[in-house]
Amino acid sequence: MAPTSQAYLVPRLDDGFGEVISLMAGTRYTLGRAASNRIVLKDDLCSRDHAEIWCEDALWYVRDLGSLNGSKINTQPITGERKLAAKDELTFGRSRFLFVRNLGELPKPLVPPTPTKTAIDADGMAIKKRLRETRYLPTSTNAPTAPETSLPDRSTVMVPSLPERPTRDEAIANLYRLGLRMAAAQTSKELAAIVVDGLLESIPAEVGAVLEVGENREMELVAYRHRNSRVETYHKVSQFVSSEVMSTHDALLAVDVDENSELRNRDSLTELRVTSLLCAPVIFDNRTVGLIHIYTGMLEHPLSQEDLEFALAVAKQLGTAWGHLQRQASLTFENRALRDQLRVESELVGTSEVIRRIESQISRVAATHATVLVRGESGSGKELVARAIHTHSPRRDGPLICLNCAAVTESLLESELFGHERGAFTGATEKMIGKFEAADHGTLFLDEIGEMGLNAQSKLLRVLEGHPFERVGGNVPIKVNVRVVAATNRPLEEAIRAGTFRRDLFYRLQVVEIRVPPLRERLDDVPLLAEHFLKRFVRETGRKIRGFTPSALEKLRSHPWPGNVRELRNVIERAVALSVGSVLDVGDIWLSNLDLLDSRQEVDLDEFLPISLEEMEKRHILKVLNHTDWNKSQAAQILGIERSTLDRKIKTYNLQKDG
Repeated sequence: MAPTSQAYLVPRLDDGFGEVISLMAGTRYTLGRAASNRIVLKDDLCSRDHAEIWCEDALWYVRDLGSLNGSKINTQPITGERKLAAKDELTFGRSRFLFVRNLGELPKPLVPPTPTKTAIDADGMAIKKRLRETRYLPTSTNAPTAPETSLPDRSTVMVPSLPERPTRDEAIANLYRLGLRMAAAQTSKELAAIVVDGLLESIPAEVGAVLEVGENREMELVAYRHRNSRVETYHKVSQFVSSEVMSTHDALLAVDVDENSELRNRDSLTELRVTSLLCAPVIFDNRTVGLIHIYTGMLEHPLSQEDLEFALAVAKQLGTAWGHLQRQASLTFENRALRDQLRVESELVGTSEVIRRIESQISRVAATHATVLVRGESGSGKELVARAIHTHSPRRDGPLICLNCAAVTESLLESELFGHERGAFTGATEKMIGKFEAADHGTLFLDEIGEMGLNAQSKLLRVLEGHPFERVGGNVPIKVNVRVVAATNRPLEEAIRAGTFRRDLFYRLQVVEIRVPPLRERLDDVPLLAEHFLKRFVRETGRKIRGFTPSALEKLRSHPWPGNVRELRNVIERAVALSVGSVLDVGDIWLSNLDLLDSRQEVDLDEFLPISLEEMEKRHILKVLNHTDWNKSQAAQILGIERSTLDRKIKTYNLQKDG
């Protein structure tokens, strides 16, 4: 039978098949966790963009998109593009699919035979009963669902009566159900709301709250509930009890006693008419991250030791769940930043001696806490070096935060680095944490460090020396554990002599210096880099380009690459986008003929040219070098500068001898 363009993708389940997905020719079907895919896979082992399926000339193909865990066809890994045949089984992460041309090719569902006797294994164990539901869960659902993150409008809710204090078995069942609901929470706020509701379901109290321990041990309300739906304001109770809980890590039960008691003298129990309260610490990783507060004003329903034990059990569960949610949020933020900034690039590409030397330096310095200064021309890969240092360091599980100092005005750079409080300046409508706080226990990469103003340099130096800092407009000292990696394409030594860069900051940054060579100094790596970028852009665009012709590679090797690796990447991306053949040839490689150092252009010194002083200096130095046939000592004498200064300017301006 001749192949047709109609096909189907059928999910394989443990007990049969899922909903059939119809595939139509002319549409490219991408699969992955991202919502932008045509087929979204709710599978944590799948990548955001995992694989793709398409039809060409009535034949169907599948290709892996560089996923982390790979794709398989009939248990074999998929490399390149693979042709699909009827009844092929595809695996993406944990998700399995059957590919068929028509639904009649689906196998009949298997019906297990009715057992005639009890199955007994070799050890004599027999299955006596099977259960899908438990009496400890509501019978209306098989799995807990997380409540809405926003609290309902309580203005129309009737005031409920206090619950009866549960028996021990009922309390254990309540803890079990509450633990399942907590596991379904997606955010800290949602988790805290679940806990407050669960506490008031089992404890006969009027008010329940979860507070987070913030900076300087200040308490921030996360979730709150009052049985009287008309009471919307939370009143903090007993700073004395809270401080005692935080210092001892003990859960406490306090009661209102006579007028001369220490508790009443210290706190506002009389004003709030609170007769008893309990406070339990929320602990994660041996530190108190929050508090549970529960109190009541009903004399006939005082809180008891059983209530305290229940609250403490909930607090222990809350601490673990809260800590894991915060860690997951941090990892999610870092992963998103890495994907946005790196895409599929994750390592240095090249086999030249200079690249091997850089890799050796990275492996040695990554294990230390030393500050690193990465130097190199624009586009040479300085950020990739910084990322490799972070990835191979003990801080790899912490965040990597990047800031381009040249992209932020001097007036806002301090706020970007150290954060600001609400109202600190015009436009500061919300509190914002700075890059240093965001990079705590991780790495902060400061690109174009030479563009930083002197005022910000002095504050940066103080933080690098281990001193705390304050947010703009704030007065709370903040101390962080951050490793700084800086990068520049400017000769900082000249900036020091010009008074625009601090000498002490330079020495503090240059504990370890790594120089990234320009691409023209490692032309042997050009073919490898070109192949690397070709695979990347072919994967992104779906183009069928196999490689380069020898003449195209030779053209790439012979170019001086003033834009370095960034220029090469753009050249390959342009070639992939515009090419019409299966290989890239000389005609597909378009190289810019813009030469900022065009020595063939003669300039009359008396003629006015609307160019910058920097451009004028570059042209003049090049003319003097050509005049002396690149005798640098003679050229330096004519220019009236030191030979070392001339060498730096040649490197800075990327000057090259003709021929």
